[in-house]
Amino acid sequence: MKNNLKLSVVAIAVSFFLANQAGAANTWAEARNDAMGGTGVASANYGSGAFINPALLAKAKPEDNVTVILPSVGAQITDEDNLRDEIDDISDKIDYYKDTVNKLTLREVLLNPVGTVDQFQMAAKDLADSLDYLDGKTASANAGAGIAVTIPNDVLSVAFVTKGYAHARVNSNIDQNDITYLRSIQNSDTVATGVALGAVLSPNGSDEITKNLNSTASGRAAIITDFGIAMAHQFDVGGVPLSVGVTPKLQKSWIYNYTTSIYDYDKNEWNNSKYRKDDTGFNIDVGLAADLTDNVTLGLSGQNLVSRNIDTKDVFVTNGRTGEVKNYKDTYQISPLVTAGAAWHNDLLTLSADGDLTETKGFKSEKNSQFVGVGAEVRPLSWLAVRAGYRADVKGDESNVFTGGVGFAPFNRVHVDLMGLVGENKTWGAGAQLSMTF
Repeated sequence: MKNNLKLSVVAIAVSFFLANQAGAANTWAEARNDAMGGTGVASANYGSGAFINPALLAKAKPEDNVTVILPSVGAQITDEDNLRDEIDDISDKIDYYKDTVNKLTLREVLLNPVGTVDQFQMAAKDLADSLDYLDGKTASANAGAGIAVTIPNDVLSVAFVTKGYAHARVNSNIDQNDITYLRSIQNSDTVATGVALGAVLSPNGSDEITKNLNSTASGRAAIITDFGIAMAHQFDVGGVPLSVGVTPKLQKSWIYNYTTSIYDYDKNEWNNSKYRKDDTGFNIDVGLAADLTDNVTLGLSGQNLVSRNIDTKDVFVTNGRTGEVKNYKDTYQISPLVTAGAAWHNDLLTLSADGDLTETKGFKSEKNSQFVGVGAEVRPLSWLAVRAGYRADVKGDESNVFTGGVGFAPFNRVHVDLMGLVGENKTWGAGAQLSMTF
């Protein structure tokens, strides 16, 4: 189970990070609640409670049986600037730039300098235009996957849970001197001829030119996998059913720091083990859920109550122009995430609302987020559910999204849940979940 979940999370992260770019809010993926605006602290069912709020395990009805989620997966995509394609284009343009220089001969440069360097100047212009566009651009990616086996019981409900989430970010660090240098070649026949002549006479050829280009791109990623046992029990407090849950868990982390010249950036290299740092530690989730009436539930969850900061590996990049060696590093923050939720429900309809009481942190180089969400589920038939919702980042860093989905439950034994979302800044996403009740 451990290996399969890690492979699932890695596959999702790799397929979206710089294959398409992605980003999501939670440390879990659960298609039903993701379709309801990412809510679930008070509205999730007992079978998925181990992902969101362990107290909900104790909310099983007498007729409920063992539930297996195998698996739940989801991801959200945001790529407003089409960063992946633009960085890929940089590699093509630098190859064209170098090929143009390597084709020059001393005779051509001396006898027909203006005509000879025209193509070289156009290549410099294309490259400078791309760097101008990429300056300050970033993209981020998140994905999640989970497996859970929940065993309800009047005394102590238990769930064996393995869940993982992946967060990744790529950003460009454009050296303004690169653009200035390339523009000087583009705009001056004299400069272009001099640079071309220097390259022709140098034994290093085009490398003599490209060593003056020092823009970088950084790809950072964190894959966090939890292996835990969730437990919950319901108490009677002044006539109010109060469920208390806890999930002690082993937490395995893989933190990546891939930084290199933007002209050599390879999206297939960012998860190379030489850029990876592994870390293992203990953490814990806790939760509360109270039924104020037959139709109203309040919930409170605290995930990752043990704070942990994990430093990336140091990556050194040499500036070809100055010889300066710069150290690129970052720190990934695993910090407590406390969320409050409320739900109103009957046989036909569920309304839910969640709000983070603490900020969601990631790499220290990033801004923090804080999410609120609302959602609804309508069950017109015993085997069909239709869902919708909205999720927003009150800090304004992540995209706000509209969510929706459907659930099918033939014979109330096999449950298939699908979700999708769309939002600002060219954001879209999808998720799916298969669960079985025995």
